Amino acid sequence: MKEHVPLIYFHGIVQGKYEAVWPVYIVGDDLVHLTFKVAADELESIQYKIENETTFVSDVENDIRRRYVTTQVRQRIHQHIFRERVLDAYCNQCSFCRLRHPELLDAAHIIGDKEPEGEPVVSNGLSLCKIHHAAFDEMLVGIRPEDYTIEVREDIRKEEDGPMLVHGLQKLHNTEIILPRIIRNRPDQNLLDIKFRRFKQAI
Repeated sequence: MKEHVPLIYFHGIVQGKYEAVWPVYIVGDDLVHLTFKVAADELESIQYKIENETTFVSDVENDIRRRYVTTQVRQRIHQHIFRERVLDAYCNQCSFCRLRHPELLDAAHIIGDKEPEGEPVVSNGLSLCKIHHAAFDEMLVGIRPEDYTIEVREDIRKEEDGPMLVHGLQKLHNTEIILPRIIRNRPDQNLLDIKFRRFKQAI
């Protein structure tokens, strides 16, 4: 802490997976409770060079920057935790089509994270492939909250546009999504109801 030595922080995401954050610095300690504070930062915020002279950033400026960068890192970690936990709950497959390529999967929010109900918890998430994530967000498909059944918007069902539309969307109509084995990880039916009512209004 006194020497501003940069460290790497490994934050546990799910069992066996970690998010590495660097550089981080120890910026405070509590000798009574044996705890310490970690801040994400950049080396340039500790010192930087101007015309070959080393100048130290003021404590106030340093503190403001650290708070900002630490907040950004915290958000990134939360997003990563949300993704990993949602995909893990769904056994790394799309809950609509069973695609099992993690690089093509997203953790989709049922209610967006900018809304009060949009918490980054597994029960507000769905593991969806890229196309089904976009279709869900754009209200091309909805999920009936009472039985987890997919509804495809009527105009999409009537459209003729080749095999991708047929197999990718139209055939999903009246099929059930794949659910996590652990009940508490299943989509929150109250959140699904909010989203489904919006879907119905978009029809």
